[in-house]
Amino acid sequence: MKKKSFIWLFAAVLMWGLAAAATYALTACNEAQAQEDPAQQVVSEELIRTSQSWDGVELPDYLQGRPELVAVKYVFPAGKKLGWHHHPVMNYGILVQGELTIIGQDGKEKAVHEGEAVVEMVNTIHHGENRGTKPVILYMFYLSQKDMPLAVQHREIPLE
Repeated sequence: MKKKSFIWLFAAVLMWGLAAAATYALTACNEAQAQEDPAQQVVSEELIRTSQSWDGVELPDYLQGRPELVAVKYVFPAGKKLGWHHHPVMNYGILVQGELTIIGQDGKEKAVHEGEAVVEMVNTIHHGENRGTKPVILYMFYLSQKDMPLAVQHREIPLE
């Protein structure tokens, strides 16, 4: 066999071997991913999609102008009652610990449980209570604008 033919044959065998090794590696990698621990995979779950607040009232249209998005973490001690207030902006949140009861001025109530999403009332007076034995942790997200309050307090309305 001539030296040039041998080099070409050797190169072809080498390339075939590399291609086979790469195919094997990719297959093994795909099989490993398929067998990966489900706890290590990203999982998404839509918690809420709505155009209404928790009391069934349609949300208002978006404000005009530049938005300001605000995220707030609230911690309500056990037994705590938040004063009467209303929100001039749309907001929603996720309750990550405990149970929060929201009471409208009309007496309508909504109990929000751990892991649940809630869409708050807009421009409707209400208050919240932690009637449980452990602190409530609530993350709220507000669709606001610069210098706009997230809540307006109504101290003139007594809590019972």
